[in-house]
Amino acid sequence: MTTENNNNTQKPLVAIVGRPNVGKSTLFNHIIEQNKSIVEDVPGVTRDRVYGEAIWKNKVFAIVDTGGLVINPNDNTEEMIKEQVEIALAEADLIIFLMDGKQGVMPGDEDIIKYLRSSGKKVLYIINKIDHKKHELNSYEFHKLGIDTFLNISALHNRNTYELIDLIRDNLPESEYSQEYDEDNIIRISVIGKPNVGKSTLVNAILGEDRFITSPVPGTTRDAIDTHYEIDGKEYLIIDTAGIRRKSKISELLERYSVLRAIRAMTRSDLVLFMIDASEGPTHHDARLGDLVKSRGKASIVLLNKWDLAPKEAKEVDNIDELTIENLKSLNYSPVLTTSALTGKKVNKIFSLVNNVFENYSRKIKTKELNQFLDEIKKKNPPGMHKGKELKFYYITQPYTKPPTFVLFSNAKNKIPDNYKKYIENQLREYFDFSGTPINLIFRTRADDKD
Repeated sequence: MTTENNNNTQKPLVAIVGRPNVGKSTLFNHIIEQNKSIVEDVPGVTRDRVYGEAIWKNKVFAIVDTGGLVINPNDNTEEMIKEQVEIALAEADLIIFLMDGKQGVMPGDEDIIKYLRSSGKKVLYIINKIDHKKHELNSYEFHKLGIDTFLNISALHNRNTYELIDLIRDNLPESEYSQEYDEDNIIRISVIGKPNVGKSTLVNAILGEDRFITSPVPGTTRDAIDTHYEIDGKEYLIIDTAGIRRKSKISELLERYSVLRAIRAMTRSDLVLFMIDASEGPTHHDARLGDLVKSRGKASIVLLNKWDLAPKEAKEVDNIDELTIENLKSLNYSPVLTTSALTGKKVNKIFSLVNNVFENYSRKIKTKELNQFLDEIKKKNPPGMHKGKELKFYYITQPYTKPPTFVLFSNAKNKIPDNYKKYIENQLREYFDFSGTPINLIFRTRADDKD
C-alpha cells in the first residue's frame, strides 16, 4: 500500500489551487520551507501533484501543490492537469484558492470559484503578489466575485505568509495524527532515465494509482516527486525524477534546472532504479547516465523497460543482461531486470531485488573476515613486484558502508597496478555479495595510519 495516501487521510491535507502562474509553487515552497517545486515564470510548470509536510505551532499537516487549473481545457495536457487537481481536491480537507493581485480578476477566476464551491470543501481565498501595502487597493475588485473575506499576501516577498499559515492552522480539522516516519529505516529510491522511458508509468504501476501524469510527450514530468510506500512491513521513499536530457537538448533554463533536480534527487537516494528503453537498447547517453550514478556512489538496478516493445531478436537472446551491462560499463555490478511498466511485467519483482541490493549496499564485513579474505586472495594471486620491489598487503578494514568502502594497507600505495586493484574488487564481490553496489578501495601505507 502507499503510505502517502494513508498519511494524507490521517494528517489534514491542504491543497493549493489556482490558474497557471499565480505563484502556487512559490507559496508551497515557503510553507514547507524547502525548494521542492520548480519555481519559474513560465505558465504550466507544475503539472503533477507535489506533496510536502509542514509543522506550525505543534500542528502537522500535509500540503499539495497542483498544476495551473483551467476549468474548460483546450488540450490534452490541460485536461490531465485538471484531473490531477480533481484528485487533490477530493483528498483535501482545506483548499487555498490563490489569485493574482497584479493581474486582477481574470475570467478563469470566477469559473474556478464556482467549481470549488461545488466541491463543498472549506476554501481560503488568497490574493497573491500584493508586494506592498500601497498595492492592497488592487485587491478590492476581487469582492465582485462574491468573496467576503480574503487575505492579501506576497509569497515571493514573504508578506503576510505567516498570517496565512496561522489561518490554515485555525481552519484545519482536528487530527490525531502522531506517526512520524523512522527515516533510518526507509530505503530511498530514485527513478531515473531519459525522458519518456516510463518512469512515472512505473511508479504508477507500483502505487496502483495514476499518481503522476503519464503521457507519450517527452518531458511531461519536470520535477522530482516523493512518495512514501510500504510493502511487507518495509518502508520506501520513491523519488520520481524528471527525465535527464543530453546537454545539447537542454535549451531552456527550466530544462537545465530539471536536470539539476534529477541529480539532486539521485544524490539524496540510497538506490537508483535506472530505466532504459528496451525498444532501442542502451544508448551512449544511457552510458553517460550510468557514469553519473556510479560517480555518486549509489546502489543501482537496471530496468530494461518496455520489454513488450523490444525487438524479437533481443527477446531471443539468453544473456541480455550481460549485453546490457557491456554497454553500461560503469554499472557492471548492477543486476538487470526486464520489465514493462505499462503491462506490469515483473514489476512485482522489483522490491525483492531492491531489498537485496540495499542489504549489499549496507553490508559491513568484520575485520577478521576481511583479513582472512586478504590472506586467501594473496595466496591465490600474489601481488607481484614493482621495479624490483615486492608489493605487500598488510591488512584490510571497512570503515564505511553505503557504499562499502575498504582501506588496504600496503608498502607502496601508489605502485599497485590497476589490474590488481580490479582483481581485489572482483574477489570481494565473489566472496561477499555486493551485487548492485559500487565498492570503494582506498590504498594507504602504515605511515599514513600514523598521521
